[in-house]
Order: sequence, then structure tokens, then C-alpha cells
Amino acid sequence: MNEEYRVGRVTYSLSADFNEKVESTDDDASAATWLNIGYFFLQEIMKNLFLKDFFEQKTADTKITYDCFTVSRFLIYARILDPCSKYATWDHLDTYYEQPDFGYHHILRFMDVLEDHYNDYLTWLYQKSNNIIKRDTSIFYYDCTNFYFECEQPDEDIIDEVTGEIINGLRKYGISKEHRPNPIVEMGLFMDSKGIPVTMCLHPGNVSEQTTAIPLEKEVIKMIDGAKFIYCADAGLGSYSIRKFNSMGGRAFIVTQSVKKLSDVLKKAVFNDYDYRLLSDDEPVSVDKLKCFDKFDEENWKLYEETAYKVILADKVVDLGLYEEKQFKNGNVRQVKAKGLLKQRVIITFSRKMMEYQRTVRNRQIERAICLLNTKDPEEIKKGPNDVKRFLKRSAKTTSGEAASVSYILDEKKIAEEEKCDGYYAVATNLDDPAKDILAISHRRYQIEDCFRIMKTNFTGRPVNHRKPCRIKAHFLICYTALLVHRLLECKLDNQGTHVTPANLINTLKNMNVVNVHDMEYMALYKGSKTLDALTQLFPLNLDRLHYKPKELNKKIKKILK
Repeated sequence: MNEEYRVGRVTYSLSADFNEKVESTDDDASAATWLNIGYFFLQEIMKNLFLKDFFEQKTADTKITYDCFTVSRFLIYARILDPCSKYATWDHLDTYYEQPDFGYHHILRFMDVLEDHYNDYLTWLYQKSNNIIKRDTSIFYYDCTNFYFECEQPDEDIIDEVTGEIINGLRKYGISKEHRPNPIVEMGLFMDSKGIPVTMCLHPGNVSEQTTAIPLEKEVIKMIDGAKFIYCADAGLGSYSIRKFNSMGGRAFIVTQSVKKLSDVLKKAVFNDYDYRLLSDDEPVSVDKLKCFDKFDEENWKLYEETAYKVILADKVVDLGLYEEKQFKNGNVRQVKAKGLLKQRVIITFSRKMMEYQRTVRNRQIERAICLLNTKDPEEIKKGPNDVKRFLKRSAKTTSGEAASVSYILDEKKIAEEEKCDGYYAVATNLDDPAKDILAISHRRYQIEDCFRIMKTNFTGRPVNHRKPCRIKAHFLICYTALLVHRLLECKLDNQGTHVTPANLINTLKNMNVVNVHDMEYMALYKGSKTLDALTQLFPLNLDRLHYKPKELNKKIKKILK
């Protein structure tokens, strides 16, 4: 029997008493007896981040007695596999194979420690992540999003009684990207060309996102020791000052540009049909022809998928159609037109398919605007830059000696102006590279949106349940670390030729549970999959088996924790 067990082949008989009851406990609710081992793969990534060394260095001269590294590990595992509140995370620790032993109060104290070393922690993560995936520092993408809190009142600003410094509260009312009437915080994220996070920043919800880019970019420059790179962002983060900053130090910029906000000179060049070419083969093409050909004709099917482009030199254009926040001597801040000379090219593209898509969306918006006219009090209608109310305008009619009659009608001029820009897309850059290469770099901005989606949806990063600023910052550092680990694992899988979606990867790891069978073995409660095959190929942990010896699993976790 012992020899058979040693070589991994055991035959045993099992008897069952169907009248036997489950073990009785004093717990308020029944708990499952399965244990997760999927996090073993996450630890394979995390071990090369050397977080144990980081926390040992930072707490060496303190009286901290609990293991910060262990707390950090399971907070990160939980954010990926079982995202919930910190208390619920602590309450679910018994669902992991290791059965970690630390209290809820240790989690809160750890979060304070983590926030104390905010900048050092982010720098450490970037530097050590190079041990896992060699980071591409040639292109960095930047974007912002916000996260809401389930509270009604924003945080008040506090004045330091000693220094007189104004300490801004984090939870503030601002422009919510989800249109929620809750206080928010704003998160900025830098990402490399492989879709892996580089660093992050956190600001009060009422801070303009344009003001966040340059300070965080300066931190990135320090982090990578002054390396030259291309800054890539959307139009909201491509202001004149940001473009100017990235025209120095050997850096460059590629930012999207709203066609509607271009200067009259540039608009005239955009709508001039001259000098457009097909992006695929650089052959001359007429945009007017692209707008009206029969897309159902088989001969035009290829043309329907094409994109036309032209390059406009904008070096001497002073008014770029951009707006900046300017602070005056009296303390007031308002939007003013940006003025200045900037070396840049504007690449204009036109797509028939995009034109039709935009018109379909607008027609639906117009229909909703008409419904508003029929169901709402016109005086209660407030226009927004991107909602259907922008198509409504106030009309006042009067007869001699009578009060004006106020009504709302469709703004046909506004509709016509927007329709003129349908299908057009603009990218501004100070690079001389071919337009096709510039557009390809800009197109990969979608990866940073994927990062935000993963944090918000897969990791349940919202709503945020913390109140203290230090805990809020620590919460997002944990979310950021989980995103980094997840992306590094995704990238390693991609490098071996296997693409796995975030949902499939998370579900596979989450479902990798085992159950103890009479202290003789652990039996897998999961099935095989393409994702598990890819993970097994990447890491030789042999976690694709049905039966495991207890000692065997203990050795695996000890090995990957070294």
C-alpha cells in the first residue's frame, strides 16, 4: 500500500452511509469545503515581482509583526478571483489551499503601510515586471477614467493648521463617465505598447484630466531613466501644453484630434477632396466617390472596407482649435483658446463604413430628441455636448406688444454640421513616419480601455467602499497590481502563441478547486480546457490532474513561494 502510494497509484474502497449527517459547526452559515489552487499560477507571476523583498525593506525598522507579503498576496488573488469588500475577502480566506492566518485588522493596517510607500511601490512594480516581460518603452499610452462611491456627500478640503496647506478630499463631484450622481475619484493610467500597465495616478473627481498627464509623465521619465518615447492619447488628453511637452527631450506625440474643433483653415483642407489616397496601396481616391458608390455592387465590396487618408501640414497654424484651462491672477479658472506655434502634421482619414455607422447612431439620437420635445417641459431641457439634447434649440417668437412665446425645435443647422464630419477621423503628430504606421500606433489605444474594463468589470473595482483617502489609494494600488499580474500572465500566454480572453482566464483560475477526500488525497472539482492546457504548458505545475497527494500540493506552493 505505501509503495503504491509513493508511486502515485492507490486502490482503495469507499463506503458511504447515506444517513450520515455533515459535520456540525457553530458557524452562522454553511461553508463550502473546496479549496482553490488556481492562484498557484498567479503566484508564478508574482514571485518575480519580489514583493516580499519590498515589504521587508519598508518595514525593517518598524514594529510590524504580521506578514505584509502574505496579506498583499491574498488581497491581489482575491481581487482577480473573488472581488469583494476587504472584510468579505478576509472572511473567504478559508477557500484558498494555503489557509492563511491573519485578521481583518491586519488588512486595514497593511493598506496604511501600502499607501505610505505609494510612489516607491509603483516604481518597484515597473522595474521588477521587466523580469517577467521585457517592457517596450518606445510607446506609452495614457488615459483617464473615474470610479464612483456609494455616498451622497463629497469629501471636504482640509487646511493644515501648521503649514496652511490645503489638502483636497478625494471623493468629489465631477463629470462621471458612467453618468452617475455620486462622488468620484479620477484614475490616470500609463500603458506600454503590449497592453501592460506602467504606472498610475489618483486625483479628486473634480480635477480636469488634462492637468494629470504631464505630472504623471514626468514620473514615468524618472522611472525609465529619461528614455525617449511616443506619447499616445485621445483628444481629451492631447491639449496644446501636452503636445508641446512631448515635443521636447526627444519625445513625440500621437493624439487624436476632433475634426469639429479644427481651425477653419484646417477644416477647409479636410473637406477639400484633393490629395486623398487609399491607405492600403496609396492610390489616389475621391472621397466624394467613397460617399456615394453602390456598396451592394460586388465590384465595390473591397472599396467599402477601404480607408482614405491625407496629410495636412499644420506647422504654421497658430489657432489649433484647442482649449486650455487658464488660471487668472484673481484665482478664476476658465477655458481659453490655445495659441502657439507647434510643429505637427494632421492625418485625416475617411471611412465609408464609419460614415454610415455615425449616421445610424445620430438618426437614433434625433428620434430620441423628438420624443423629448413631446414628453418634456422644454424649459427643463439642458443641452450636453454628446447627448441628444444638443439637437434642440430654443426659439422665441413674439408679435408686437406681446410677450415672447418660447418653444423648442430641432436644430437643423447643428445636425447638418455634424453630418458633414461623418466618416472623418483625425490624428495629430510631430513624427514624420508614414501615415499607416502612425494610425496603427493610435489604433492600439483600445488596449487601455480594456484595462479599465477589466478593473471595473472583472475586478469589480467600483463602487469603492472605503472612506479614508489612504485606504482609497491603497485599494487602487491593489487593483492596479492585480491588473498588472493579470496582464503579465496574458502577455506570457500570447508570447507562447495562445490568446486567452480575460473572462476565460479568470473563470479557469477561479474554478480550479480541489476537495479533501478522507485526508488521503485532493480530488479536482474542475474539468480540462484550452486555457488550462495553455497554463500547464506555460508553467510546469502539473495542475491538470484529477488526483493530488497532499504532500505534492504542499511542495508546489512552497516552490513557487521561494
